[in-house]
Amino acid sequence: MIQAIGLTGDPRKDLSPVVDDVSFEARAGQVTALLGARGAGKTTVLRLMLELQPGRGITYFRGRPLHRLAHPAHEVGVLLGDVPGHPARTVRGHLRMLCAAVGVPARRADEVLEAVGLIGVQDERLDTLSRGMDRHLGLACALLADPHSLVLDDPAAGLSAREGRWLHGVLRAHAARGGTVLFATADPREAALTADRVITLDEGRLVADQEVADFARTRLRPRVTVRSPHAARLGDLLVKEARIARRSVEIVHEDGNRLSVYGSTCADVGETAFQHGILVHQIADEIADMGPTAGAGTTPSASTEAPEPGDLSPLPPPLGVRSAPSPQHPLRYELRRATGVGTVSLVAAAVLAVSAVVSLLLARAGQAPQGRLLAAWPWLFPLPPAALGAGLLGAVAFGDEFRHPALAADRAGVPRRLGLLAAKLLVTGVTAVALAFLTVGFDFEVLSVVYGRKAAEVPADWLSVGASWAGMVVGCAWAGVLAAGIFRSTTAGLAAVLAVPVVVVPLLRNALEAGSVGTAAGIAARLREAVLSQWPFGGERYLAAAVRMIAQPVGGALALSLAALLGAYLLTTLRGRVR
Repeated sequence: MIQAIGLTGDPRKDLSPVVDDVSFEARAGQVTALLGARGAGKTTVLRLMLELQPGRGITYFRGRPLHRLAHPAHEVGVLLGDVPGHPARTVRGHLRMLCAAVGVPARRADEVLEAVGLIGVQDERLDTLSRGMDRHLGLACALLADPHSLVLDDPAAGLSAREGRWLHGVLRAHAARGGTVLFATADPREAALTADRVITLDEGRLVADQEVADFARTRLRPRVTVRSPHAARLGDLLVKEARIARRSVEIVHEDGNRLSVYGSTCADVGETAFQHGILVHQIADEIADMGPTAGAGTTPSASTEAPEPGDLSPLPPPLGVRSAPSPQHPLRYELRRATGVGTVSLVAAAVLAVSAVVSLLLARAGQAPQGRLLAAWPWLFPLPPAALGAGLLGAVAFGDEFRHPALAADRAGVPRRLGLLAAKLLVTGVTAVALAFLTVGFDFEVLSVVYGRKAAEVPADWLSVGASWAGMVVGCAWAGVLAAGIFRSTTAGLAAVLAVPVVVVPLLRNALEAGSVGTAAGIAARLREAVLSQWPFGGERYLAAAVRMIAQPVGGALALSLAALLGAYLLTTLRGRVR
């Protein structure tokens, strides 16, 4: 059961709130329709229920508010608007990624694909789906964790009549298994055909809460619509015949040549027109909507009794925006996110191509040291292509979460939890190391083929150079991840990577050269003196090598930038939790 109590939106400036003190319940085993014209406040009510926007009120899902549920997706399946997925991801890949997010086996994706009729398009990209197929996918996302309750905003939008009947059958089957279904619609006929109970909103207020039979009787009336050049005469004849037969007939004249006849049938109206020689252009049976206030208050049965009365105050409690839970399996989620689109492959191919061309040009000039030659890093470049590519992949890792918030199918905020951050740092770090050494190997082979083995000699200090190289590339990737997570943008993440050599390195160099700061020369020797004794397995050598790497301008700038970005990320995350 879903119980919504006192839902009220925050007023905007001097305007009244879009939703004002709405209370109702959706019962288990039933389909409940939230009916209202466009602008009546249906979507706002759903967002307040799901704690996606601030306001007042509280909503209980089987006795507990949503923010007290450890895994809301297992309790409530949500469909609001279009599916927020990456356009290049496949339907099956998107659902498998969400399986890791909600903590269900990957095979569940195939089960819901078959249930919603998408098994034939499972390998299609999301940007190729029609509006109707997108609604099918949205329903699949809502059903993925097998929730007890479904909260859907206009789920039949964009569906054909046949698909609409299929959708209503799915909702009815879910309710028959004991689940709760609440869907918003603007079509009273859809509500009457699908729901067991209809809750009507008008201008943000609840005006009726009715069983579907009472709703159909008071809100919907059958009528016959007729178009005729002699509509006025036909109307008079229908009224006269009704009086003679002692029947109640209501005639409404519309648009000059159009009549709406209530209380009669097509057969009776057509026979009257034929008997009197009246030309008829069109005649049809219709269901008329009598407006949102028709029968309002006839069956007021919305419950405002909360499961925990001691927690409620006379005024509805303030309603904050809940944060989205982090993926239950963050590493599995991140691997599927990164490999589900071709971004990594495209960036790697571009890095290899650019790096090979730059290495050849450097070898032809004959002025670059061997380390810079294999890394394709001219003095004029702020960073080598591999480091820029790794930074871009890091920025995309978090930037795509905000651009295509797949973790927040209900449009909640993208999670900034440490588990998700750790998964992104691990995956991007491993990817960056692979890209770094793949680039060096590719440059080595290209130089060997074009200029011979002499142009592709391995440096004598290859171990320390390789460690520095891997550390720089991983640092760029992590800087991209952290900056994109802080500023919610891929562009900002890449800008933070470029800022390291362009901005931070000159500042650091100036600080080290200033008279008030001691020189960094000999820092490795001083470190050896500081540790006092030899480390096991020669560990002091690796520590000294790491310090030498940090003591370099780019290494030190990266270390400072990563420390500042990590601190900023943790600060913003903690501040969000306090709110």
